[in-house]
Amino acid sequence: MNPNITTFNQITQAEDYFAFFGLPYDPEFLNINRLHILQKFSRLMREAGNPNPNMEDNVTFNQYRNLLQEAYSLFQTSSPQAQKLFKVFNDRPKNLVLLSEIEVE
Repeated sequence: MNPNITTFNQITQAEDYFAFFGLPYDPEFLNINRLHILQKFSRLMREAGNPNPNMEDNVTFNQYRNLLQEAYSLFQTSSPQAQKLFKVFNDRPKNLVLLSEIEVE
């Protein structure tokens, strides 16, 4: 793929991001963790603070490449539940009482 912002903005599949940045990945691992990896990558891009990246600039391209690698690597050592990227992992059901909250008198 030609590394430019137009191509980058048209990517919709996790595998295509890895191809765009020329990063190796385990297809089985990516298939299981794709949503979490892409969500983390998206958050890392927002934190980088560059809303209109110029992928033809080697510095920006390498920065975003490193961010995708960081997101991928994170889930090799951590779980989606531990990262709590999605609302479902952060919301506590209203009818739930944790054992740690029960006091014995």
